[in-house]
Amino acid sequence: MSTKTSISELDAQIEKLKERRRLLIVKSAERFARAATKAGLAEMELPDEELDRIVAEIAARFRKEERKTASGPSSQAGRSADSAPGAPAAVSHDG
Repeated sequence: MSTKTSISELDAQIEKLKERRRLLIVKSAERFARAATKAGLAEMELPDEELDRIVAEIAARFRKEERKTASGPSSQAGRSADSAPGAPAAVSHDG
């Protein structure tokens, strides 16, 4: 295999990973939008700063609970990194 072929294969893999990342971000955004709509937040006229604060409080609550369960004997058994609580929130929305 030539170097040129290797580079083009790597470029193709990079593009596939970028597309997968984009789809995961969209899926995560849709999930949070459904939750916000279900909770009635979507109809409220909240400033972005207030909404950010609310979501940060929720995240802090779940991180705190996660730390409690992480100290347990089998907290991480059988759990992949993709299904860990908070995994979608860790995804950057840069592009």
